[in-house]
Amino acid sequence: MKMAPSHVLKCCQKVFSWIPVVFIALVVGWSYYAYVVELCIFTIRNTGEKVVYLVIFHLSFIMFVWSYWKTIFSKPANPSKEFCLPKADKEQYEREERPEAQQEILKRVAQNLPLYTRTGTGAVRYCDRCQVIKPDRCHHCSACDMCVLKMDHHCPWYVVNNCVGFSNYKFFVLFLAYSLLYCLFVAATVLQYFIKFWASELPDSHAKFHVLFLFFVAAMFFISILSLFSYHCWLVGKNRSTIEAFRGPVFRNGPDRNGFSLGFSKNLKEVFGDEKKYWLLPVYTRQVLGDGSTFPTRLVSLDPEQPTIDVQPESTKRYSKSLKSLSAN
Repeated sequence: MKMAPSHVLKCCQKVFSWIPVVFIALVVGWSYYAYVVELCIFTIRNTGEKVVYLVIFHLSFIMFVWSYWKTIFSKPANPSKEFCLPKADKEQYEREERPEAQQEILKRVAQNLPLYTRTGTGAVRYCDRCQVIKPDRCHHCSACDMCVLKMDHHCPWYVVNNCVGFSNYKFFVLFLAYSLLYCLFVAATVLQYFIKFWASELPDSHAKFHVLFLFFVAAMFFISILSLFSYHCWLVGKNRSTIEAFRGPVFRNGPDRNGFSLGFSKNLKEVFGDEKKYWLLPVYTRQVLGDGSTFPTRLVSLDPEQPTIDVQPESTKRYSKSLKSLSAN
């Protein structure tokens, strides 16, 4: 029995999509050998310098590999069953041929869901492929062929081969941060030996090639990742995904790129969690502000059809109460 051409094509795509990951794994493995063996063991003579370099190197290497692993193998989070149409409504939706009638069905079901965003035309966001009403900030990933909660982007070329969204965005940002630190530390500590080999102050040996090439690779990756990390730092500060930065979410009162921004401090907590002691570790941290399906908004004109989520700081609440009491007197 012959496999369908489309099935063969999908299998080939899955295999080829892992090539960048394998390539980076080989580069990282070589960088470990080049730094630890060729530089620290065979080139550096000072024992104290070796110990300091090796300790800092291994700390940065562990955090870099750990966050990279979590980014790659964290499964994208999908909408829960409450966003699926009930069986009767689904059958009625599929029978209807008029888009207006289908929208009426979706609107009726959406009244019981915590939804604030709509399509550009004001319609309920529905995925015909996954057959779910899309939660706020959720988008369908064509590469993964699924709806992903708080989807940021699908990342094939920055060697992640995974969809970056609610389940692994923290890990992705940490991966960029630790890869930058790793490359910066390697390039900075290798530089003096790079110059010595280049100026022939050290004798030619098998370590020369590794040291010279290690500096170029570390510097190249540092420069290429720096702009991406800076961009995502800006996104975290604004509480936007990459998709929302290009196309602002549409609320009932119109599009608003800052609709989910709660202020810098709360924006950080929405990505890294409420427990600050775990912010720098690629582990799951509890999140009160947003559970992947629902998120508080900053809109002044709150949606009258949905329950409000109060995001005012306590100081603002006390100030408002004092103003009310003064006006009453």
